[in-house]
Amino acid sequence: MTTAQYNECVDRYSDGVYRFILKNIRDEDRARDVVQDSFEKMWVKVKEISFEKARSYLFTTAYHTMIDSIRKDKHQTPMEETTLKDHGYRDEYAGLQEILEKALGRLPADQRSVVLLRDYEGYDYREIGKITGLSESQVKVYIYRARIALKKYIGSMDAVI
Repeated sequence: MTTAQYNECVDRYSDGVYRFILKNIRDEDRARDVVQDSFEKMWVKVKEISFEKARSYLFTTAYHTMIDSIRKDKHQTPMEETTLKDHGYRDEYAGLQEILEKALGRLPADQRSVVLLRDYEGYDYREIGKITGLSESQVKVYIYRARIALKKYIGSMDAVI
């Protein structure tokens, strides 16, 4: 891949990769760091990656970088976050977007990732399998189970509205 093609990849895919990571970890700063690390890893291997495979490479790298970041920070919670969560209260209706985010947050990480890749980013099952390291049939199972869990959590649209 040439430098011009790399720059085109940054223009084309940075927003999508950022949205995918942000939906998974819900922390803007960490999401930016993961995206930046992913593009840095791609730059290091720019001569080895073809332009046609760049999107898949970026999402795969971002996914694995995100998993590493989650594992590293698993047992650390800043004091401000725990204090605010324990003392905050909201009584107003926040909207469908918040309900969906809450429902997605209740899913296991693998299920959440495959649903986001499929429904938000538009990847097919085979591509999701390559990104996550799962078989195509396992991807389908995770998506099915995630959709069932989302349906149970959200219920009918009448209950939400």
